[in-house]
Amino acid sequence: MAKEASFDVVSQVDLQEVDNAYQQCARELTQRYDLKGSGATIDFSKKDAVFTVAAPSEFVASQVIDVLGTKLVRRGIDLKAVKWADPVAAAGMSVRQRGSVVQGIDQDTAKKIAKDIRDLKLKCKPTVEGDKLRVSSASRDVLQQVIAFLKDQDYGQPLQYVNYR
Repeated sequence: MAKEASFDVVSQVDLQEVDNAYQQCARELTQRYDLKGSGATIDFSKKDAVFTVAAPSEFVASQVIDVLGTKLVRRGIDLKAVKWADPVAAAGMSVRQRGSVVQGIDQDTAKKIAKDIRDLKLKCKPTVEGDKLRVSSASRDVLQQVIAFLKDQDYGQPLQYVNYR
């Protein structure tokens, strides 16, 4: 009678929405008065899920990243989903900055989440399965408590709770 209930903790981003935000940002770069003639560009590789911002200075690069951030937020994508590297000097006093879109939960983060769930001392079992984490328990109330706990935590990337059964 005590059938196991479970849910998966994942970190997924809709790449089509990211691409749409990139398109809007690229269009705004050509139209916005303070960025129009600055020589700033942004590229997005959908295959690798990587942004590349090229700008004449770090300040302009940060402005481009802010514009992209507003477009991502409007499309419902958490800003934690993009990890930005440090600006790298490029030819002619310009800078280049890369940002990668986080897909999936890496092993270290998954182990940390599993440890935090075990430290709750609830009757549930977290297991790491590739780039996701499955939490199972006989009680659905326990699973609800785990979800509420995880929503209060910050693991540096957005988490979604799917396949709740």
